[in-house]
Amino acid sequence: MPTGATIVIDLGKTLSKVTLWDEAGRLLDRQTRPNAPVVIDGLHCLDTDGIGRWLIEALSQYAGHPVRTIVPVGHAAAVAAIRDDRLAFPPLDYEQQVPEAILATYRAQCDPFEVTGSPALPCGLNLGAQLWWAQQRDPDALAATTLMPWAQYWAWFLSGSAVSEVTSLGCHSDLWCPQEADFSPMAHRLGWAARFAPLVFAGDVVGTLRPAIAQNTGLPATVRVLAGLHDSNAALHAARGFPQIAGSDATVLSTGTWFIAMRRPATALPALPPGRDCLINVDIEGRPVPSARFMGGREIESVIGIDTRRVDIKPDQPALLAAVPDLLASGTMLLPTLAPGCGPFPDLTARWLGDCADGPEEWPEDWPEEWYARRAAMCLYAALVADVALDLIGSRESLLIEGRFAEAEVFVRALAALRPQTCVMTANAHNDVSFGALRLIDPALRPQGALRRVEPLCGDIDSYRQRWHAALENAR
Repeated sequence: MPTGATIVIDLGKTLSKVTLWDEAGRLLDRQTRPNAPVVIDGLHCLDTDGIGRWLIEALSQYAGHPVRTIVPVGHAAAVAAIRDDRLAFPPLDYEQQVPEAILATYRAQCDPFEVTGSPALPCGLNLGAQLWWAQQRDPDALAATTLMPWAQYWAWFLSGSAVSEVTSLGCHSDLWCPQEADFSPMAHRLGWAARFAPLVFAGDVVGTLRPAIAQNTGLPATVRVLAGLHDSNAALHAARGFPQIAGSDATVLSTGTWFIAMRRPATALPALPPGRDCLINVDIEGRPVPSARFMGGREIESVIGIDTRRVDIKPDQPALLAAVPDLLASGTMLLPTLAPGCGPFPDLTARWLGDCADGPEEWPEDWPEEWYARRAAMCLYAALVADVALDLIGSRESLLIEGRFAEAEVFVRALAALRPQTCVMTANAHNDVSFGALRLIDPALRPQGALRRVEPLCGDIDSYRQRWHAALENAR
């Protein structure tokens, strides 16, 4: 049984989090920092300097605790290039637009979807596109560099040891072959595979704290740093701590900026449509995981405002549920998509139907009932898109919804009503991504909370779905 406290650093797209846990898997403390890109040489880049300064300060708050291990977790759409023990150039923010001419020449280099499980995604969501553009801007950009994914960059930042890991490399990067457990032919052909730091497992210890980090934080120099992993894979690993999920044909729907459905099938991999934001992820053991995603949190935020907790904050749930019957009766609904290029309907343009056909900006802000209705409508929208995404990967037996939207009752209950043959569950434990990181240290660790079966939403949700799909057909 591991002893000592563990720190998990979770560096997502919009939020950085640091959590402190005891050896029994109990959360002791949590600190957060909003993330925003910085503009360097005209490009939107990740704020590595700002995050690094905040991280040192956050870690110093735990100097008095018996910290034994730090585990980094991160989103998978960033790559760091190290030369002479420093960044060779700033990591690109994945929402930075890549010039169309550059993307066109890059697509000509890519291997087929059947080989990599990576769909062609917009902006810099494919890591290969970021590396290709870097080389077009400067042919010597990658010379003498060591490449590593985002989570492993922070392992290097803390320990000085450069490694790579498959859950990040295998996440729509174009750089990995899930079935072969090797870099893609393109990555080998262009010399990128040789540039990546050595592969290790997510739970491997890569080193101890750099002396300067230990001095600046007050943490022991003996603190171990693990390689770390992709955030959605950490959520999947956390879910497998539940007996109802482990070993079964179950799907985990991780909700945040992205809604990512990851299925561990008991049978052969399903055929996936690459043009609908389906992909093959790779779990911590290197096994292929059929997945589908859409930018649900970003879409909700774009309609209701930046504080996305407003659809899941507990005191508001009765009022949000009470708004649903009128929405179902009036046919008030949103058609996708508010995140162009993403999700199962990447080429459609969002529009409202029903009583708010002119768009949510027409709904009076000083009418509380309309404010609740707007939020409830966005939850119904997210459930409808999630239902399609789950069908695309063949999800059926069990579904665990985790992340910050798991407490949005309209969303989870609508999804349960849309999928009556599926056992839809949520967990009453929080910090599922961090808990997955903890299970790298102690695989026998079990979640503190129990799973809750979701009660399906009342009302004629099936007719609402039929109208939504009919409107989609007319919009194509």
